[in-house]
Amino acid sequence: MYLTAIAWIYVVLMMSVAEATSTTGTVLGAFMTFILYGVLPLLLVLYLLGTPARWRALKMRDKAGAALPVAKDAEVAIPTAASSPPDAGGHATGTEPAASVAPMRKEP
Repeated sequence: MYLTAIAWIYVVLMMSVAEATSTTGTVLGAFMTFILYGVLPLLLVLYLLGTPARWRALKMRDKAGAALPVAKDAEVAIPTAASSPPDAGGHATGTEPAASVAPMRKEP
């Protein structure tokens, strides 16, 4: 599969060089030839030909994931005081305007 892709890119590259060096050709035309005749169709073909391999890999990953026990509680990280950076803002904790809450008054 890759040998055909390399050969196709070589053929399109030679087409682009011939167009760029032609007396009536332009470098922009050569660039467009390389992109439109070479790169885009080749990407599409390689993507379509690689689909079965991606499906097999997805099925294998699903089978491997189903064999493992599910432990969601073990994956949750609990933040600790050592993991958070110290407050170096130079102000008292909780006195920021966005974080301040008005105190509640007692009923008489």
